[in-house]
Amino acid sequence: MSTQHRAAVLGSPIAHSLSPVLHRAAYAELGLDDWSYDRFEIDEAALPGFVGELDGSWAGLSLTMPLKRAVIPLLDEVSGTAAAVEAVNTVVLREDGSRFGDNTDIPGMIAALSERGIEKVESAAILGAGATASSALAALARICAGPVTAYVRSEARAREMRGWGDRLGVDVRTADWDDAAEAFAAPLVIATTPAGTTDTLAAAVPDRPGTLFDVLYDPWPTALAAAWSDHGGKVLGGLDLLVHQAVLQVEQMTGVPRAPLAAMRAAGEAALAAH
Repeated sequence: MSTQHRAAVLGSPIAHSLSPVLHRAAYAELGLDDWSYDRFEIDEAALPGFVGELDGSWAGLSLTMPLKRAVIPLLDEVSGTAAAVEAVNTVVLREDGSRFGDNTDIPGMIAALSERGIEKVESAAILGAGATASSALAALARICAGPVTAYVRSEARAREMRGWGDRLGVDVRTADWDDAAEAFAAPLVIATTPAGTTDTLAAAVPDRPGTLFDVLYDPWPTALAAAWSDHGGKVLGGLDLLVHQAVLQVEQMTGVPRAPLAAMRAAGEAALAAH
């Protein structure tokens, strides 16, 4: 009889997560019939108990808000990538019982851009200053040759982003959110803000914009992404990021070297269309 292998996504709220759709599509495509992937509503208070009770059937966990930092003290080892932004979105449960934490958002973002032909940019802009913005900065540390301007709502957020820049070796300049339309002159704009935040900026998209990476996927397209496409710009969305980071998670958790990107993306698109 084959051994059952379990994985899941944890977070709060979690009902909207597309991770089960993506990971199950990968298992089906790879013929991993003895693998299952579920979702659990877990907050910071419940996390230590949940992780402490995992048995040998568990292979890995995906983590979303608000657990990406809270999980770090529960791990035996953390990758340099995850440590750089103090955020773990992937836990691999090794056969010796140890717990390894990684961040696949950063290489996932780089892979999504590379898939669209963007390997290097001279400068970039980030809209927002939350957890996703720090991951975006870490990705830009690898592909951006010049300065990154972050458009933020408060001086506290501005200081935070400059601090991340210092840690990651990125030349971060900060600007007031009221001037966010100026971001659109950059060859690459990464929007990391909640749904609806950038809607009023759609009217300010220039005639020949560069590339927009908007990390939202529901609703899609955002008003900004739609306007960007209408003006001939290249657009990546949250599903691009979600699929590429999930590919890396599947590879780490299962040990299979090439997860099926196309099948995972198709499953994600179908789920969003049905929703």
